[in-house]
Amino acid sequence: MRRVGQRVGKIIRELQGLSQNELSALTGIPQSTLSAIEHDKINLGIERAKILVKTLKCYPVVLVLSRMGC
Repeated sequence: MRRVGQRVGKIIRELQGLSQNELSALTGIPQSTLSAIEHDKINLGIERAKILVKTLKCYPVVLVLSRMGC
């Protein structure tokens, strides 16, 4: 179940037609960091979450719950 939740951020990114490189260019978050977040290697963090929510135009709860494995 946790793996499904970890992929929510990736699904949102892909539904918007964005690659990690494109999202990196839009947000200033390095592509390697985005990859690590999507693969649960590092924490999302509040500041990165704010940037991603604004860029991906999604509700903050979506990213928070996806990180909790919901």
